[in-house]
Amino acid sequence: MRVLALGGAGGVGKHACRVAAGLEQVTELTVTDLDERRAERTAAALGPHVRGRLLDVTDTAALREALADTDVVINTVGPFFRFGVPILRAAIDAGCSYLDICDDWEPTAPMLKLNDLARSAGVTALVGMGASPGITNILAVLAGQQLDTVEKVITGWNLEAAAPEPTHNGKPGAAVVHGVQQITGTIRVTRDGRAVDERPLRSERLDYPGVGRRIARTFGHPEAITLARVYPGATTVNVAFAGPGVMAAVTAIGIAVDRGILSPLRAASVIERAERWLPSTFERALAPGRLPPVFALATGTRDNRPATVGCALAQLPGTTMGEVTGVPMGVALGLLPGAESGVHTPETLLDPRSFFAALAPHCLGAPDPDAMVVITRSWDSAPENTLHAAFAQARAAIANDPRYWP
Repeated sequence: MRVLALGGAGGVGKHACRVAAGLEQVTELTVTDLDERRAERTAAALGPHVRGRLLDVTDTAALREALADTDVVINTVGPFFRFGVPILRAAIDAGCSYLDICDDWEPTAPMLKLNDLARSAGVTALVGMGASPGITNILAVLAGQQLDTVEKVITGWNLEAAAPEPTHNGKPGAAVVHGVQQITGTIRVTRDGRAVDERPLRSERLDYPGVGRRIARTFGHPEAITLARVYPGATTVNVAFAGPGVMAAVTAIGIAVDRGILSPLRAASVIERAERWLPSTFERALAPGRLPPVFALATGTRDNRPATVGCALAQLPGTTMGEVTGVPMGVALGLLPGAESGVHTPETLLDPRSFFAALAPHCLGAPDPDAMVVITRSWDSAPENTLHAAFAQARAAIANDPRYWP
Protein backbone atom coordinates (compact mmCIF):
# COMPACT_ATOMS: atom_id res chain seq x y z
CA MET A 1 0.00 0.00 0.00
CA ARG A 2 1.51 3.31 -1.14
CA VAL A 3 0.57 6.12 1.25
CA LEU A 4 0.81 9.86 0.69
CA ALA A 5 0.80 11.91 3.92
CA LEU A 6 -0.32 15.49 3.32
CA GLY A 7 1.13 17.67 6.08
CA GLY A 8 3.01 14.59 7.25
CA ALA A 9 5.81 16.58 8.90
CA GLY A 10 3.40 18.72 10.94
CA GLY A 11 2.45 18.52 14.60
CA VAL A 12 -0.23 15.87 14.02
CA GLY A 13 0.99 14.37 10.77
CA LYS A 14 4.38 13.27 12.12
CA HIS A 15 2.69 11.06 14.72
CA ALA A 16 0.32 9.55 12.17
CA CYS A 17 3.32 8.87 9.92
CA ARG A 18 5.25 7.22 12.75
CA VAL A 19 2.44 4.69 13.15
CA ALA A 20 1.91 4.33 9.39
CA ALA A 21 5.60 3.59 8.80
CA GLY A 22 5.35 0.59 11.10
CA LEU A 23 2.30 -0.97 9.44
CA GLU A 24 3.10 -4.10 7.45
CA GLN A 25 0.54 -3.09 4.80
CA VAL A 26 2.48 0.11 4.03
CA THR A 27 5.15 -0.57 1.40
CA GLU A 28 5.87 3.07 0.61
CA LEU A 29 5.19 6.26 2.57
CA THR A 30 5.68 9.77 1.22
CA VAL A 31 5.78 12.57 3.79
CA THR A 32 4.89 15.98 2.35
CA ASP A 33 5.21 19.49 3.73
CA LEU A 34 5.55 23.07 2.52
CA ASP A 35 9.09 22.90 3.92
CA GLU A 36 10.97 20.28 1.87
CA ARG A 37 13.83 19.91 4.34
CA ARG A 38 11.38 19.37 7.17
CA ALA A 39 9.61 16.66 5.16
CA GLU A 40 12.92 14.95 4.38
CA ARG A 41 14.06 15.06 8.03
CA THR A 42 10.80 13.52 9.17
CA ALA A 43 11.02 10.82 6.50
CA ALA A 44 14.65 9.99 7.30
CA ALA A 45 13.71 9.24 10.91
CA LEU A 46 11.02 6.74 9.88
CA GLY A 47 12.84 4.18 7.74
CA PRO A 48 14.17 3.35 4.29
CA HIS A 49 10.72 2.98 2.68
CA VAL A 50 9.80 6.56 3.64
CA ARG A 51 10.67 9.62 1.58
CA GLY A 52 9.98 13.32 1.93
CA ARG A 53 8.88 15.79 -0.68
CA LEU A 54 7.71 19.36 -1.09
CA LEU A 55 3.99 19.71 -1.78
CA ASP A 56 1.61 22.65 -1.62
CA VAL A 57 -1.96 21.31 -1.53
CA THR A 58 -3.23 24.54 -3.08
CA ASP A 59 -1.21 23.71 -6.22
CA THR A 60 -3.86 21.65 -8.01
CA ALA A 61 -1.53 20.25 -10.64
CA ALA A 62 1.12 19.20 -8.10
CA LEU A 63 -1.50 17.58 -5.87
CA ARG A 64 -2.96 15.68 -8.82
CA GLU A 65 0.50 14.47 -9.82
CA ALA A 66 1.27 13.26 -6.27
CA LEU A 67 -2.05 11.42 -6.01
CA ALA A 68 -1.45 9.58 -9.29
CA ASP A 69 1.14 7.32 -7.63
CA THR A 70 -0.81 6.73 -4.42
CA ASP A 71 -3.18 4.10 -3.02
CA VAL A 72 -4.21 5.98 0.14
CA VAL A 73 -3.86 9.65 1.08
CA ILE A 74 -3.86 10.67 4.74
CA ASN A 75 -4.66 14.33 5.20
CA THR A 76 -3.70 16.42 8.24
CA VAL A 77 -3.68 19.77 6.42
CA GLY A 78 -6.01 22.15 8.18
CA PRO A 79 -8.09 24.04 8.79
CA PHE A 80 -10.52 21.64 7.21
CA PHE A 81 -13.18 24.24 6.58
CA ARG A 82 -10.75 25.36 3.85
CA PHE A 83 -9.12 22.16 2.68
CA GLY A 84 -11.40 19.23 3.52
CA VAL A 85 -13.75 19.15 0.53
CA PRO A 86 -11.27 19.95 -2.28
CA ILE A 87 -8.68 17.42 -1.13
CA LEU A 88 -11.26 14.65 -0.69
CA ARG A 89 -12.66 15.38 -4.14
CA ALA A 90 -9.15 15.29 -5.62
CA ALA A 91 -8.51 11.92 -3.96
CA ILE A 92 -11.76 10.48 -5.36
CA ASP A 93 -10.94 11.80 -8.83
CA ALA A 94 -7.55 10.06 -8.60
CA GLY A 95 -9.06 6.80 -7.30
CA CYS A 96 -7.20 7.08 -3.97
CA SER A 97 -8.66 6.00 -0.67
CA TYR A 98 -8.67 8.79 1.90
CA LEU A 99 -8.32 9.37 5.64
CA ASP A 100 -8.35 12.66 7.57
CA ILE A 101 -8.78 14.26 11.00
CA CYS A 102 -11.45 16.77 9.93
CA ASP A 103 -12.61 18.52 13.09
CA ASP A 104 -14.77 21.23 11.51
CA TRP A 105 -18.50 20.66 11.18
CA GLU A 106 -18.90 22.94 8.14
CA PRO A 107 -17.22 20.70 5.53
CA THR A 108 -18.38 17.41 7.04
CA ALA A 109 -21.85 17.34 5.47
CA PRO A 110 -20.54 18.29 1.98
CA MET A 111 -17.88 15.60 2.30
CA LEU A 112 -20.45 12.97 3.21
CA LYS A 113 -22.46 13.99 0.14
CA LEU A 114 -19.55 12.71 -1.97
CA ASN A 115 -20.43 9.16 -0.86
CA ASP A 116 -21.98 8.07 -4.18
CA LEU A 117 -19.06 9.52 -6.13
CA ALA A 118 -16.60 7.65 -3.91
CA ARG A 119 -18.50 4.39 -4.24
CA SER A 120 -18.56 4.71 -8.01
CA ALA A 121 -14.80 5.22 -7.98
CA GLY A 122 -14.23 2.31 -5.57
CA VAL A 123 -12.74 4.71 -3.02
CA THR A 124 -12.98 4.27 0.75
CA ALA A 125 -12.88 7.57 2.63
CA LEU A 126 -12.88 7.97 6.42
CA VAL A 127 -13.34 11.55 7.63
CA GLY A 128 -12.78 12.83 11.18
CA MET A 129 -10.49 10.13 12.61
CA GLY A 130 -8.51 11.72 15.43
CA ALA A 131 -9.40 12.10 19.10
CA SER A 132 -12.45 14.37 18.81
CA PRO A 133 -13.84 13.57 16.35
CA GLY A 134 -12.64 10.01 16.02
CA ILE A 135 -12.21 8.22 19.33
CA THR A 136 -15.23 10.08 20.72
CA ASN A 137 -17.44 8.75 17.91
CA ILE A 138 -16.43 5.18 18.69
CA LEU A 139 -16.96 5.72 22.42
CA ALA A 140 -20.46 7.00 21.62
CA VAL A 141 -21.26 3.70 19.91
CA LEU A 142 -20.05 1.73 22.93
CA ALA A 143 -22.06 3.91 25.30
CA GLY A 144 -25.23 3.59 23.23
CA GLN A 145 -24.92 -0.20 23.13
CA GLN A 146 -25.50 -0.28 26.89
CA LEU A 147 -28.98 1.26 26.54
CA ASP A 148 -32.30 0.10 25.10
CA THR A 149 -33.10 3.56 23.74
CA VAL A 150 -30.85 6.57 23.23
CA GLU A 151 -32.24 10.08 23.64
CA LYS A 152 -29.07 12.17 23.93
CA VAL A 153 -25.37 11.72 23.19
CA ILE A 154 -22.71 14.16 24.34
CA THR A 155 -19.12 13.79 23.19
CA GLY A 156 -16.60 15.79 25.19
CA TRP A 157 -12.95 16.67 25.59
CA ASN A 158 -10.81 18.66 28.00
CA LEU A 159 -9.33 21.90 26.63
CA GLU A 160 -6.55 21.83 29.22
CA ALA A 161 -5.50 18.19 28.96
CA ALA A 162 -3.18 18.01 25.96
CA ALA A 163 -0.17 20.22 25.36
CA PRO A 164 -0.20 21.79 21.88
CA GLU A 165 2.49 20.91 19.37
CA PRO A 166 4.89 23.82 18.77
CA THR A 167 4.62 25.60 15.43
CA HIS A 168 7.73 26.08 13.30
CA ASN A 169 6.87 29.20 11.28
CA GLY A 170 5.70 31.62 13.97
CA LYS A 171 2.11 31.55 12.69
CA PRO A 172 -0.86 30.16 14.63
CA GLY A 173 -1.34 26.45 14.01
CA ALA A 174 -4.32 25.10 12.09
CA ALA A 175 -5.76 23.60 15.29
CA VAL A 176 -5.95 27.03 16.93
CA VAL A 177 -7.43 28.64 13.81
CA HIS A 178 -10.01 25.87 13.82
CA GLY A 179 -10.75 26.54 17.49
CA VAL A 180 -11.49 30.22 16.86
CA GLN A 181 -13.81 29.27 14.00
CA GLN A 182 -15.78 26.94 16.29
CA ILE A 183 -16.29 29.39 19.18
CA THR A 184 -17.59 32.19 16.97
CA GLY A 185 -20.60 32.76 14.75
CA THR A 186 -22.90 29.75 14.89
CA ILE A 187 -22.33 26.01 15.08
CA ARG A 188 -24.55 23.13 14.02
CA VAL A 189 -25.87 20.63 16.55
CA THR A 190 -28.73 18.14 16.54
CA ARG A 191 -31.64 18.72 18.92
CA ASP A 192 -34.31 15.99 19.07
CA GLY A 193 -33.27 14.73 15.66
CA ARG A 194 -33.29 18.15 13.98
CA ALA A 195 -30.20 20.02 12.80
CA VAL A 196 -30.04 23.42 14.52
CA ASP A 197 -27.65 26.33 14.04
CA GLU A 198 -26.99 28.04 17.37
CA ARG A 199 -24.41 30.09 19.21
CA PRO A 200 -21.38 28.10 20.44
CA LEU A 201 -20.33 27.74 24.10
CA ARG A 202 -23.90 27.10 25.23
CA SER A 203 -24.08 25.47 28.67
CA GLU A 204 -24.76 21.74 28.72
CA ARG A 205 -25.52 20.01 32.01
CA LEU A 206 -23.92 16.60 32.39
CA ASP A 207 -24.50 13.94 35.02
CA TYR A 208 -21.58 11.62 34.42
CA PRO A 209 -21.69 8.27 36.32
CA GLY A 210 -18.79 8.28 38.75
CA VAL A 211 -18.22 12.04 38.50
CA GLY A 212 -21.58 13.67 39.15
CA ARG A 213 -23.10 16.85 37.78
CA ARG A 214 -20.91 19.17 35.75
CA ILE A 215 -21.26 21.99 33.21
CA ALA A 216 -19.56 21.95 29.82
CA ARG A 217 -19.88 24.21 26.76
CA THR A 218 -20.92 23.35 23.21
CA PHE A 219 -18.17 23.40 20.61
CA GLY A 220 -18.42 23.11 16.83
CA HIS A 221 -17.19 19.57 16.16
CA PRO A 222 -18.61 17.12 13.59
CA GLU A 223 -19.87 14.52 16.10
CA ALA A 224 -22.90 16.75 16.68
CA ILE A 225 -24.10 16.05 13.14
CA THR A 226 -22.60 12.66 12.26
CA LEU A 227 -23.85 10.80 15.34
CA ALA A 228 -27.38 11.83 14.40
CA ARG A 229 -27.16 9.23 11.62
CA VAL A 230 -26.60 6.50 14.20
CA TYR A 231 -29.14 7.84 16.70
CA PRO A 232 -32.01 9.35 14.66
CA GLY A 233 -34.37 11.43 16.76
CA ALA A 234 -31.78 11.99 19.49
CA THR A 235 -29.96 15.12 20.60
CA THR A 236 -26.26 14.95 19.72
CA VAL A 237 -23.79 17.66 20.75
CA ASN A 238 -20.07 18.05 21.28
CA VAL A 239 -18.72 19.90 24.31
CA ALA A 240 -15.44 21.28 25.57
CA PHE A 241 -14.62 21.90 29.21
CA ALA A 242 -11.88 23.37 31.37
CA GLY A 243 -11.42 25.29 34.60
CA PRO A 244 -13.53 28.44 35.14
CA GLY A 245 -10.69 30.82 34.26
CA VAL A 246 -9.88 29.13 30.95
CA MET A 247 -13.54 28.88 29.92
CA ALA A 248 -14.10 32.55 30.79
CA ALA A 249 -11.12 33.52 28.62
CA VAL A 250 -12.33 31.35 25.70
CA THR A 251 -15.80 32.91 25.93
CA ALA A 252 -14.36 36.42 26.01
CA ILE A 253 -12.23 35.76 22.93
CA GLY A 254 -15.22 34.41 21.05
CA ILE A 255 -17.25 37.51 21.88
CA ALA A 256 -14.36 39.79 20.89
CA VAL A 257 -14.12 38.16 17.46
CA ASP A 258 -17.88 38.28 16.88
CA ARG A 259 -17.93 41.99 17.76
CA GLY A 260 -14.99 42.80 15.50
CA ILE A 261 -12.66 43.72 18.36
CA LEU A 262 -10.25 40.93 17.37
CA SER A 263 -9.70 39.40 13.95
CA PRO A 264 -9.84 35.57 13.87
CA LEU A 265 -6.11 35.44 13.12
CA ARG A 266 -5.28 37.81 15.96
CA ALA A 267 -7.45 35.78 18.32
CA ALA A 268 -5.63 32.61 17.27
CA SER A 269 -2.29 34.28 18.02
CA VAL A 270 -3.50 35.30 21.49
CA ILE A 271 -4.69 31.78 22.25
CA GLU A 272 -1.47 30.19 21.01
CA ARG A 273 0.68 32.45 23.18
CA ALA A 274 -1.49 31.69 26.20
CA GLU A 275 -1.17 27.95 25.59
CA ARG A 276 2.60 28.20 25.85
CA TRP A 277 2.29 29.59 29.38
CA LEU A 278 -0.64 27.58 30.70
CA PRO A 279 0.27 24.10 31.96
CA SER A 280 -1.50 21.33 30.05
CA THR A 281 -1.15 17.91 31.63
CA PHE A 282 -3.10 14.71 31.24
CA GLU A 283 -2.00 13.68 34.73
CA ARG A 284 -4.04 16.50 36.26
CA ALA A 285 -6.96 15.83 33.90
CA LEU A 286 -7.07 12.23 35.11
CA ALA A 287 -7.48 13.22 38.77
CA PRO A 288 -10.45 11.86 40.76
CA GLY A 289 -13.64 13.87 40.50
CA ARG A 290 -12.88 15.34 37.07
CA LEU A 291 -14.64 14.62 33.82
CA PRO A 292 -12.56 12.22 31.71
CA PRO A 293 -10.34 13.96 29.15
CA VAL A 294 -12.05 12.23 26.19
CA PHE A 295 -15.52 10.73 26.58
CA ALA A 296 -19.01 10.05 25.29
CA LEU A 297 -22.10 10.22 27.48
CA ALA A 298 -25.34 8.55 26.38
CA THR A 299 -28.69 9.11 28.06
CA GLY A 300 -31.85 7.13 27.42
CA THR A 301 -33.60 4.13 28.91
CA ARG A 302 -32.71 0.66 30.12
CA ASP A 303 -35.42 -1.77 31.17
CA ASN A 304 -37.94 1.07 30.74
CA ARG A 305 -36.11 3.25 33.28
CA PRO A 306 -34.04 6.41 32.73
CA ALA A 307 -30.37 5.53 32.43
CA THR A 308 -27.02 7.13 31.59
CA VAL A 309 -23.74 5.58 30.42
CA GLY A 310 -20.33 7.22 30.36
CA CYS A 311 -17.64 5.76 28.12
CA ALA A 312 -14.13 7.23 28.33
CA LEU A 313 -10.71 6.62 26.86
CA ALA A 314 -8.75 5.13 29.77
CA GLN A 315 -5.28 4.76 28.22
CA LEU A 316 -3.39 7.37 26.23
CA PRO A 317 -1.28 7.31 23.04
CA GLY A 318 0.70 10.28 24.34
CA THR A 319 0.33 13.52 26.24
CA THR A 320 0.33 16.07 23.43
CA MET A 321 -2.49 17.13 21.15
CA GLY A 322 -0.50 15.86 18.17
CA GLU A 323 -0.08 12.37 19.62
CA VAL A 324 -3.65 11.99 20.84
CA THR A 325 -4.92 13.04 17.40
CA GLY A 326 -2.30 11.60 15.04
CA VAL A 327 -1.78 8.15 16.55
CA PRO A 328 -5.46 7.09 16.23
CA MET A 329 -5.35 8.24 12.61
CA GLY A 330 -2.32 6.05 11.91
CA VAL A 331 -3.99 3.09 13.61
CA ALA A 332 -7.15 3.54 11.52
CA LEU A 333 -5.04 3.49 8.36
CA GLY A 334 -4.17 -0.11 9.16
CA LEU A 335 -7.87 -0.98 9.37
CA LEU A 336 -8.82 0.67 6.07
CA PRO A 337 -7.86 -2.09 3.57
CA GLY A 338 -10.90 -4.15 2.64
CA ALA A 339 -13.38 -1.63 4.08
CA GLU A 340 -16.53 -0.79 2.14
CA SER A 341 -16.18 1.97 -0.42
CA GLY A 342 -17.92 5.31 0.13
CA VAL A 343 -17.45 8.23 2.52
CA HIS A 344 -17.67 7.17 6.16
CA THR A 345 -17.22 8.48 9.68
CA PRO A 346 -15.59 6.45 12.48
CA GLU A 347 -18.84 5.37 14.13
CA THR A 348 -20.15 3.83 10.89
CA LEU A 349 -16.96 2.20 9.59
CA LEU A 350 -14.79 0.98 12.45
CA ASP A 351 -15.49 -1.90 14.81
CA PRO A 352 -14.80 -0.56 18.34
CA ARG A 353 -13.15 -3.73 19.63
CA SER A 354 -10.83 -4.02 16.62
CA PHE A 355 -9.90 -0.35 16.78
CA PHE A 356 -9.02 -0.27 20.48
CA ALA A 357 -7.11 -3.56 20.19
CA ALA A 358 -5.02 -1.97 17.42
CA LEU A 359 -4.57 1.27 19.40
CA ALA A 360 -3.44 -0.41 22.64
CA PRO A 361 0.18 -1.21 21.58
CA HIS A 362 0.69 2.47 20.74
CA CYS A 363 -0.44 3.72 24.15
CA LEU A 364 1.78 4.53 27.12
CA GLY A 365 2.64 1.34 28.95
CA ALA A 366 1.25 -0.88 26.12
CA PRO A 367 -1.94 -1.66 28.08
CA ASP A 368 -4.16 -4.68 27.66
CA PRO A 369 -6.79 -3.97 24.96
CA ASP A 370 -9.53 -4.63 27.50
CA ALA A 371 -8.20 -1.72 29.60
CA MET A 372 -8.47 0.85 26.81
CA VAL A 373 -11.98 2.01 27.68
CA VAL A 374 -13.69 2.56 31.01
CA ILE A 375 -17.49 2.35 31.09
CA THR A 376 -19.54 3.61 34.04
CA ARG A 377 -23.32 3.37 34.29
CA SER A 378 -25.95 5.10 36.35
CA TRP A 379 -27.10 1.74 37.70
CA ASP A 380 -23.60 0.70 38.88
CA SER A 381 -23.15 0.56 42.65
CA ALA A 382 -19.84 2.49 42.80
CA PRO A 383 -18.94 3.96 39.39
CA GLU A 384 -16.51 6.42 40.97
CA ASN A 385 -14.31 3.49 42.05
CA THR A 386 -14.25 2.15 38.51
CA LEU A 387 -13.10 5.51 37.14
CA HIS A 388 -10.54 5.99 39.90
CA ALA A 389 -8.91 2.59 39.24
CA ALA A 390 -8.79 3.10 35.47
CA PHE A 391 -7.25 6.55 35.64
CA ALA A 392 -4.79 5.59 38.38
CA GLN A 393 -3.45 3.04 35.91
CA ALA A 394 -3.24 5.71 33.19
CA ARG A 395 -1.37 8.12 35.49
CA ALA A 396 1.09 5.37 36.37
CA ALA A 397 1.68 4.65 32.68
CA ILE A 398 2.51 8.31 32.05
CA ALA A 399 4.82 8.49 35.06
CA ASN A 400 6.69 5.31 34.09
CA ASP A 401 7.11 5.94 30.38
CA PRO A 402 10.71 7.04 29.65
CA ARG A 403 9.54 9.55 27.03
CA TYR A 404 8.02 11.64 29.81
CA TRP A 405 10.66 11.46 32.52
CA PRO A 406 11.71 14.95 33.63
